[in-house]
Amino acid sequence: MLQIQDPEITQLSHTAHGSGLQGYAQQGHDNQNIIVLNYIDQHPVFDLPFRSYFLLAVVSSLFALGIWAAYFNGYFTFSGNGISPLTWHIHEMIFGFGATVAVGFILTAAQTWTGQPSIKGLPVLGFIVLWLLIRVELFINLPSTIIMAIVLQSFWWLGSIIVFTRLVLKSSNRRNYLFIPLLSVLMLLNIALLLLDFNGYYELARHIARTCVLMFCLLMGILGGRVIPFFTVSGAKLEPITVPSWLTPLLTITSISGVLVFFSSAFIDLPFSPAALMITAGLLHLIRQCYWRSFATKNIALLWSLHLAYFSLGLGLILLGMSYLTNQTIEYLNIAITFADALHLITIAAMGLMIFAMMSRVSLGHTGRALTPSKLVSWIFFLIIFSALTRAILPSLVQQPLVSWNVSAIAWLIAGALFLKVYLPILTTKKIVKSFRH
Repeated sequence: MLQIQDPEITQLSHTAHGSGLQGYAQQGHDNQNIIVLNYIDQHPVFDLPFRSYFLLAVVSSLFALGIWAAYFNGYFTFSGNGISPLTWHIHEMIFGFGATVAVGFILTAAQTWTGQPSIKGLPVLGFIVLWLLIRVELFINLPSTIIMAIVLQSFWWLGSIIVFTRLVLKSSNRRNYLFIPLLSVLMLLNIALLLLDFNGYYELARHIARTCVLMFCLLMGILGGRVIPFFTVSGAKLEPITVPSWLTPLLTITSISGVLVFFSSAFIDLPFSPAALMITAGLLHLIRQCYWRSFATKNIALLWSLHLAYFSLGLGLILLGMSYLTNQTIEYLNIAITFADALHLITIAAMGLMIFAMMSRVSLGHTGRALTPSKLVSWIFFLIIFSALTRAILPSLVQQPLVSWNVSAIAWLIAGALFLKVYLPILTTKKIVKSFRH
């Protein structure tokens, strides 16, 4: 039978058929997007910031310290068009490592402090991508990449501060409002450090970097003063710890004053140095620790490490202050500890040890695991302590400081690798939910 084809009907039929195929293709594409989004939202590593931030921070410290060791041994050369090698090293250890862990902890703890859900899933992934871009741009170290890194670093800080501010304001959690200005000041110092060095103000950039360390001392004093006694009581099964009501406010005021005086000394010709304030703050830290029953924690690695880190904070501040009083050196038993060496005692023994100790505990507690770490964790702590002592004290005992720098770097690198070995499986798997059968 002869069939007559109508061209218009044929065209309409083909168009409809094509539209149907496109519709199915679009639907399939949308389904794939949904699957990817669900995977990101449900993957354990994106469940609260602490998981990814802790892992990235440790990896970053290993990379940064490895590159720095290669540089001072003559096996690596930085681009001379961006920031100076010293500022890159300082920035990546203080902010790429220290600030990343601190922000990850605070954004995670804020959920407990406020009762409000913190970020997870895609927002965490967004912060990770931003953080990785900053690391890459800084390492390339060209004028264009440094400018981009400064912009991205500003966005990372602002985003983190906005998230935290929303949580504490929504819950009227006034006790933790103080972290908003603390994080904001760290952000401003971070950006100032990069901008000053990029524009050739190297000495002023170093002064800002040292101010950043003192700001971290203030942050550690506040956080440590809260969590270490609490962890000690619960972990060592002790009676509640109390300290004199005047001690903590006095310590906070002294610490803030010390930071302000030190920061101002680069711009104002002050009739006094911050030495007395540093020494006083260090002594007050040690006096407060006397009430914490530190010796009761000697057999509990997750506790003695925190107590030793806090002791290093007090001792480091005292040595830092004393370095002003004897023409930048402390002569005792033929050992001369300079300002820079005392600063490294703080950055490694106080900051480094406290960060690794906190990460080791938080990674277990927030993933539903018992607070009984692997035996390797104690070795992590011993290696960080060894790294601190070799960097802070050994330079004054040997003719070639390069030896102490290398030994210190190797100890840190081994400690970081051990942390990843122990905690990578923990931080990338689901939280253990305990079920109770009746």
